[in-house]
Amino acid sequence: MEKNELKTTDSDNGHSPSETEKHLEHGVPVDAVNLPDPDEGLSEEERKRIDRALLWKLDLRLIPWLSLLYLMSFLDRTNIGNAKIDGLQEDLNMSNNQYNATLTIFFISYSVFEPLTQVLLKRFRPSVFLPVIMILWGICMTCMGLVHNFSGLMAARWFLGLTEAGLFPGVNYYLSCWYRRSEFGVRAAIFFSAAALAGSFGGLLAAAIVNMDGVGGKPGWAWIFILEGLATVVVATLSFWMARSCSTEKMDLQLTICQVHDFPDEAKFLSEDDRRRVIRRLKLDQQSSAEHEEFKLDYLWASLKDWKTYTGMMIYMGVDGALYAFSLFLPTIVQQMGYKSIHAQLLSVPPYAVAAVVTIFIGFVADRTRMRGYCNMVMSLFGIVGFAMLLGSGSPHVQYAGTFLGAMGIYPCIPNTISWTANNVEGVYKRGISLGFVIGWGNLNGIVSSNIYRAEDKPRYKPGHAVVLAYEAIFLLGGSVLQHVLLRRENAKRRNGERNNWVEGKTEAEIEKLGDKRPDFLYTL
Repeated sequence: MEKNELKTTDSDNGHSPSETEKHLEHGVPVDAVNLPDPDEGLSEEERKRIDRALLWKLDLRLIPWLSLLYLMSFLDRTNIGNAKIDGLQEDLNMSNNQYNATLTIFFISYSVFEPLTQVLLKRFRPSVFLPVIMILWGICMTCMGLVHNFSGLMAARWFLGLTEAGLFPGVNYYLSCWYRRSEFGVRAAIFFSAAALAGSFGGLLAAAIVNMDGVGGKPGWAWIFILEGLATVVVATLSFWMARSCSTEKMDLQLTICQVHDFPDEAKFLSEDDRRRVIRRLKLDQQSSAEHEEFKLDYLWASLKDWKTYTGMMIYMGVDGALYAFSLFLPTIVQQMGYKSIHAQLLSVPPYAVAAVVTIFIGFVADRTRMRGYCNMVMSLFGIVGFAMLLGSGSPHVQYAGTFLGAMGIYPCIPNTISWTANNVEGVYKRGISLGFVIGWGNLNGIVSSNIYRAEDKPRYKPGHAVVLAYEAIFLLGGSVLQHVLLRRENAKRRNGERNNWVEGKTEAEIEKLGDKRPDFLYTL
């Protein structure tokens, strides 16, 4: 994020200190200065060493397990694409439209319930909420392998969307409550790279599982659902058991990273001093999300009235619509290039592997440069070129190269857009609700993605590729440019003191509650 430096008054201009300037002490928020400092009296070098050790502790406890949870989530929602090329549609006697309907119904329930889940995550604690929804979606996934007709698959997919709705926006919001804005992006990228790994791993796993065809009287595609669903239940149960029954002081690192922790102000794996350090470093970054806050409808209205909610929704629909089209249909696209079932499964692996690496790299670059908008713009160009290659060429080699560029233009922009939104929305519930709206609207576009690759358009699937190309050019690229310009204009007004009247006559507590409406809060570009 851009460093929050308020424009100081120049003596030759004759300006007196503004209300906003009074809210800062030596460039640091007063509420942060007043927090207990467990490292008082230490040198700057000692403070940096303690801060690095604290970050490393947070990374080890939070990132690996959460990434695994999302890997399983994305694997469970997209493995239907792998099942399709192994005979799912034929065995259940489904038409092409019925198959697309099973994809569509997931996104309806998934999108509708996402904003609500952000409130539930905060109220029921991550250590309870996340494992519980995982167990539920693991059961739904297992049931997908037991269905015998179209209606059964539709019901299972509906409940899969409902139960998975809380994970992705929930974890992104949760991580934003632990890290500074300039640290959040690369962690979100590492977390989301699990989605690319899920696509890569899913192809390999599916290629192995389909060899179980006939075991227990079940076809190979059914075993994809059953085994992956049961694995999800096992991981969720392990997370819940670790969170409820283990004392971190008596556990080694291998155990403690296998659980979901609560928010910083009540995290049991941190000492009292470390909890103070986390909250203090977030306050210095002008964040209040680490602390307790009661839910009020005012936070919902604040999110709905914020223009950044709608530009975020526009950007995210551009990248998410492309994401689901790519992940659901890549095996089918590769198969239509002339490759058989297992070969097509395996060839779907490399584009995802490249996307995972690029996703983490862009997360690192965006954190260092604090220019998330530019990162979105540049990467969207890769996606546009990739889908233009798929649309314009009939050569299998050119098309396959296009899938690499397409993946590179999609996957890095997902965590970068989420980080961009989280960086620019302050307040515990407002941020969670805004992320719910942005991600929910983006996922609603999975309905479009589920219906644009039609059987009658094979083997080139030109309408599908054209729609994805339009999504990336108009919404992802165009939306990123629009939001970047508007944020830059707003920052200029704040630096010039044009928003200082917002805090005139307000107390420190009232100014704090303004969140990202505080005139000294500069937006990440």
